[in-house]
Amino acid sequence: MLGERDMDIRIPETEVPVRGARKRAVARVWLIDRQFSSDTPQVYVNRKPMQDYFRSPYLQKIVLKPLEITQRIGRYLVYATVEGGGESAQAQAVAHGISRALEKKEPELRKLLKPHKLLTRDPREVERKKYGRRKARKTQQWKKR
Repeated sequence: MLGERDMDIRIPETEVPVRGARKRAVARVWLIDRQFSSDTPQVYVNRKPMQDYFRSPYLQKIVLKPLEITQRIGRYLVYATVEGGGESAQAQAVAHGISRALEKKEPELRKLLKPHKLLTRDPREVERKKYGRRKARKTQQWKKR
């Protein structure tokens, strides 16, 4: 298609993906060492630059948070595939995957990531709808008389 900027990134066979998750979104993240570090982050999500995949600056900030906290923005090329969930859940899943990948590459970063709760998977899920109710908890108005 015209106008699409899909990137063909070669991932070394020795690299193993790290899993990140939030709600129904699941991300697989690869951290690849760069020869020359720079000030600009190189993050690709589903073969697109992060700025094209996550248009909102708020979501972009969520994705880059683990790299900013550990001051590793230009050191790694980040490649992620993510599926399921909504935009926000996908951004949080990618951030969770980046955090776990950073910890795997450099175990001493755990002390920096743990206080910000970036290594913990958020267990909250959508509650299922029950029969006889309009939603998970919403019911008909109760009438005393």
